[in-house]
Amino acid sequence: MRIIAKRTLVEYYTKNPKAKSALENWYETTSKAEWKNFADIQNTFATVSSVGNHRYVFNIKGNDYRLIVLIKFTISHV
Repeated sequence: MRIIAKRTLVEYYTKNPKAKSALENWYETTSKAEWKNFADIQNTFATVSSVGNHRYVFNIKGNDYRLIVLIKFTISHV
């Protein structure tokens, strides 16, 4: 998957250093993924939730943080 806005993640964990390791792990895992549908995401991240309109919520660092992303499966963009 191609992640469009890594800068947003970096800006966030610069202000919240406790989230850095977990967000970097999410980034690495997601960028290597080849998701085609929601079930594929769930195979990688069991706690992910679909909230509609192509948006998904990831629990980061044991649900201390939540990451909400828009995923376009047809073009492999997050």
